Amino acid sequence: MKGTSKALINLLRGWPNPQLLPATTVKAASDTVLSDSDIYTPGLLYGPDLGYEPLREQIATWLTAFYSPQEFIHPERICITGGASQNLACILQVFSDPLYTRNVWMVAPTYYLACRIFEDSGFHGRLRAVPEDHEGIDIGFLRREIGRSEEKARAEGNLKPKFKPPRPWSKIYRHLIYAVPTFANPSSKTMSLARRHELVKLAREYDALIITDDVYDQLQWPASTTCARLNLDIAVVPRIVDVDGKLDGGADREGSDGFGNAVSNGSFSKIVGPGCRTGWAEGTKRFSYGLSQVGSSRSGGAPSQLTATFMSDMLKSGDLQHHILHKLQPAYASRYRKIIAAIEQHLLPLGVTLPQQSRRIVGGYFIWLSLPKPIDARALAARAMEEENVIIAQGSLFGVYGDTKDADFAREVRVCFSWEEEDKLGEGIERLSR
Repeated sequence: MKGTSKALINLLRGWPNPQLLPATTVKAASDTVLSDSDIYTPGLLYGPDLGYEPLREQIATWLTAFYSPQEFIHPERICITGGASQNLACILQVFSDPLYTRNVWMVAPTYYLACRIFEDSGFHGRLRAVPEDHEGIDIGFLRREIGRSEEKARAEGNLKPKFKPPRPWSKIYRHLIYAVPTFANPSSKTMSLARRHELVKLAREYDALIITDDVYDQLQWPASTTCARLNLDIAVVPRIVDVDGKLDGGADREGSDGFGNAVSNGSFSKIVGPGCRTGWAEGTKRFSYGLSQVGSSRSGGAPSQLTATFMSDMLKSGDLQHHILHKLQPAYASRYRKIIAAIEQHLLPLGVTLPQQSRRIVGGYFIWLSLPKPIDARALAARAMEEENVIIAQGSLFGVYGDTKDADFAREVRVCFSWEEEDKLGEGIERLSR
């Protein structure tokens, strides 16, 4: 390290701090499962396409309590996955065609590692950045650009899927829209309910599938740094899949094909540990069944079958819900307060700004900072590493591959408060301000 002997402070890594991993709870669940042949036998065999049924039932009950939808979430809407990233690839295999599906519209700044998953499915050169405003995705921009994309497709005669055969359990969408709508990575924003309604209406108009990574939803707490309460057991806003399920009759409305226009990508990575490699998708019954027919599941059974039995036991016992509410939320709230206090003390006086400062509820892992002119984020990140031994993520990392013309984020940075030790967070921001 040139220029400093200071201890490293890592505000880039978006992992949970090891002290927050529920090893004891996972061990208790595994002991229960592996002591009961009625559970471990199916757990160690090939699983059904839709996944371990007791886990699907437990997830349905848990999500119903957390999101409070108008109707109970039916287990048939749930498909067990190998985590959000693996499932994104599976969704593309079943519901997209690399030519007929015109574009992938990604809310920018975006979770950039998703770009490679889309490109692996044949969408290189057709990823499009959609900027955010104060309420989330810029609907006006998306409507204008998706309309142009449709005009181009019609002019080229791109009127039916070219590479995917018709199958009774699937459909091919004309467009894909990707977002992290709640406590977003990296922007930390939450899309407003009104904007979610607008997005669903637009998706229906243009036959688009909205894919949302809803992986941070349970990690929430009051934004006020003086509020005594550090946990919340009800979601801050309905998911986009909930809006799609009820708006104007949902998938049962006249003219609908039953597949819907939204899928919620869920994961245990942020609330148990990323090594679990287990998650779930929720969509319409028809969509979830179609997803379960992806070739890898038909060949090998649902992914993460054994781990699914552990997750099911943790939900059934209530241990996972207790861990989220009484361990994770208070811990992350405390970390958030530490880093926000330091940002307010050291960075805001320098002209740095925060998004959505009027929110009552915040959450997730990240904080997005906009720098005053003429500070360049890439140069700041390099100087912070060289002179202060602080690692941050410059905004350019979160551009959409191949489309950074309107969204290059040259004056933004992302800081993470989930990984580094809590007592180092304030010092990291103070060093950054020098």
